[in-house]
Amino acid sequence: MSISRLAKAIPESPTFALNEEARILRERGEPVINMSIGEPKNKTPINAILSSAAKLSSGEIKYTPPDGIPSLKKAIIRYTEDNYNRVVAPENIIISSGAKQSLFNILYSIINPQDEVIILAPYWVSYPEMVKMVYGVPVIVTPEDGTFHPRMEDIERAVSSYTRAIIVNSPNNPSGAVFSNDFIAEIVKFCERKKFYLIMDDIYHKLIFDGRKWEPAYKYSHQDTENTMIITVNGVAKLYGMTGFRIGWAIANRKLVEVMRNVQAQTTSCASVVLQAAAEGALNGMQSVVENLRLSFENNRNVIVQELRAFNGVRLNAPQGTFYALPDFRAYVPSNLAKDSVELSRLLLKKAMVVTVPGKEFGMEGHIRLSYAGTVKEITEGIERIKWVLDPQSPNEIYIGDRKLVRDWL
Repeated sequence: MSISRLAKAIPESPTFALNEEARILRERGEPVINMSIGEPKNKTPINAILSSAAKLSSGEIKYTPPDGIPSLKKAIIRYTEDNYNRVVAPENIIISSGAKQSLFNILYSIINPQDEVIILAPYWVSYPEMVKMVYGVPVIVTPEDGTFHPRMEDIERAVSSYTRAIIVNSPNNPSGAVFSNDFIAEIVKFCERKKFYLIMDDIYHKLIFDGRKWEPAYKYSHQDTENTMIITVNGVAKLYGMTGFRIGWAIANRKLVEVMRNVQAQTTSCASVVLQAAAEGALNGMQSVVENLRLSFENNRNVIVQELRAFNGVRLNAPQGTFYALPDFRAYVPSNLAKDSVELSRLLLKKAMVVTVPGKEFGMEGHIRLSYAGTVKEITEGIERIKWVLDPQSPNEIYIGDRKLVRDWL
């Protein structure tokens, strides 16, 4: 069987691979704690359920326009005005099967072979692979000061004659860092001066803690929507806990949206009308669900920070948003237990039945990503199990489920 070189170069998703191993363990009845997946535990908002149920009950489940149904676009226009202080037209919006598809459509529409896209580490695992899938070149910029906050001088050094776009994700997956308003202002001015596209992945924009205020990139642009270099990506998965609905959108100038519409028409045709109805219900319904999730995640953030700061050798930049932490485990890797973060995550699943994601996948070797979207009990027990595997000063015995285990490898 012949497989294209491009397809063979795309690695298996580490998150899905580890979660598949965890699924098999759970089917055997093992007490697995999943701290890998970014999935809120809340029930789907009632307005989303009612709206999608009404569409199903109508029996009118047909194709939609490739760029989305007008009523959902109307809800997105209102959402954008309320949250971004920006008035956009229906022609500035394209609705896709998740924010991930929106990102791919953008890259497919703006990148020529060998064009470079600057990606700020730590980054979401799919950014570099998506760039490669459209024959672009990902250029990774890693902060040199040990923080998760990018510096303009590092970005400017990475620019070349092939630079086409910069991707910014704040609040950030996997670190939970929230970039300063000064940085956002600088990167907007820089991109508009250089005529680089600035792709703002805002999927976590309301999940911010400690009274911080998120500011949209549009605030710092002197251009209208038709002339700005800013492209905004958002969706309902994270803020509303609707990860399985796969509805996202992009906002850009009309000409670019028209190109993305043509791309999407030739691939998925359109997002499901039932799922678009659900997203419309979420956006038009009670918004307290978002604040309730944010408060829950802030409480969980406080718990995981307390647990990790009591973990010998582990360093942590406290998350300022999202529901992820990216602690530094370089006190334990490389070691005789694990040569890198990939082996460390496998070790933690094998010994402690805790699912994590290796930092290598986010451009941060020696770290692991932990999701605190679960319960407080899962967080505290998960960290306790990880300590038992790695820290020789932790108790030598532990109960996992109804089994007493004795550590014999340290």
